Amino acid sequence: MNLGVPEDLDPPLEKLATEENTSKTALLSQGAELLMQRHARRREFSEGLDFVMTHDAELLTRLGDA
Repeated sequence: MNLGVPEDLDPPLEKLATEENTSKTALLSQGAELLMQRHARRREFSEGLDFVMTHDAELLTRLGDA
């Protein structure tokens, strides 16, 4: 797969790759992995919150009224 990097992003990406002793491709892969992990955490949190709100709705209402 070929990926076009915006011209303004290429120089700082090149600098970071040199500093990290890695390739720009490796950095972009790491960035994609971090983005997917963050998205997965948000989804898991949202699913957990939805579970609590549906399964413990009565308890939450009683706590709110206390």
